[in-house]
Amino acid sequence: MNNTYSIKDISLAQEGARKIAWVAERMPVLNRLTVKFQEDGIFQGKKVAVAIHLEAKTAYLCLILQQLGAQVWVTGSNPYSTKDDVAAALAEKGIHVYAQHGVVETIHKNELYSLLSCLPDVVLDDGADICMALHEKPEYGVNLRGISEETTTGVMRLQNLMETNRLLFPAITVNEAKSKHMFDNRYGTGQSTWTAITNLTNMTVGGQKIVILGYGWVGKGVATIARGMGGHVVITELDPWKSLEAVMDGYDVMPISEACKIGDIFITTTGRDAVLRREHIIEMKHGAIIGNAGHADTEIDVDKLNSDVLSIMEVRDNVFEYKLLNGRAVYLLANGRIVNIAGGLGHPVEIMDMSFSLQLASLHYLLCMPKLEIGLHKVPMELDEIVVREKLAAEGYSIDS
Repeated sequence: MNNTYSIKDISLAQEGARKIAWVAERMPVLNRLTVKFQEDGIFQGKKVAVAIHLEAKTAYLCLILQQLGAQVWVTGSNPYSTKDDVAAALAEKGIHVYAQHGVVETIHKNELYSLLSCLPDVVLDDGADICMALHEKPEYGVNLRGISEETTTGVMRLQNLMETNRLLFPAITVNEAKSKHMFDNRYGTGQSTWTAITNLTNMTVGGQKIVILGYGWVGKGVATIARGMGGHVVITELDPWKSLEAVMDGYDVMPISEACKIGDIFITTTGRDAVLRREHIIEMKHGAIIGNAGHADTEIDVDKLNSDVLSIMEVRDNVFEYKLLNGRAVYLLANGRIVNIAGGLGHPVEIMDMSFSLQLASLHYLLCMPKLEIGLHKVPMELDEIVVREKLAAEGYSIDS
């Protein structure tokens, strides 16, 4: 490998470029913002480190940053969502890519350090992976103006660092912006989760009992699409407000200890560890399907399940049959990793157009402003509003003023 990239196979670049070209035509908001930001040259010569699910839509964002004059280093936030052909296409375009599909955790950590060795000016993070690596090697943050965090899980990790007085850098919590969680988390994850599940299983949703763990924005989106496809939806929640909201939205609500006995398809959406555990899984009916739509690979306690079954067999691509000690079988999708990406193509392009426009605007903000103080910062409302107004304009809508 040379010093500009570490990928699987550069000969895959043509196929990756073809995929990137498809999304480039369908991201009008990002294209509009690019024209605006070209005028001030803020990105010119700046070093941007990116760790995010590496597929065609994220690749296009990296190319936009490069077009604006930035030097870009990128890796995947989850090795199992990395598309090798897309990584090759970026490498061929001169992006510094350190990403290969399916690498083990130690190699993934080295990929993160390879990014940080550029001493970035700004970071675009997903799940706080770069942030945590920076806290292990803070000397890599000598030039850092700030971090722009994409996900619920990443914000949780940042909040934990903040609450324990360990946060070393300013961070913008992009996930908390209205145009992120209302659209990306809800509509994006909702649609892409069911696209992945139906493709992986080739099964119907209509008439199935769908148990969704968590009723945040992701859970709401997954529930809405499930009901629209004819599923009978059950919500499990810790939060009494969200539980009542689910009731008022017309869903059944019950503890997971009860829901595990009646569900046909189970989907975790919380961003937390071990919300679906062995004691729940052994109570499931024969043939139950289990998937995770939250960012954390640990929402389903797969390690514990692996240690206490009769057998595990891949019966379809990314569908694993677990023969339980009680004689039943359950089916785990994508090894419990985030199913819409590890087992599918991720969010629809129109949704990520908005999210990545917000990320681009946030990185621009970090580079424009005097260095922010260490802490968590919300996306300025005017940036959030710009993205939504540009989306409305791109779709041909006008509204009252």
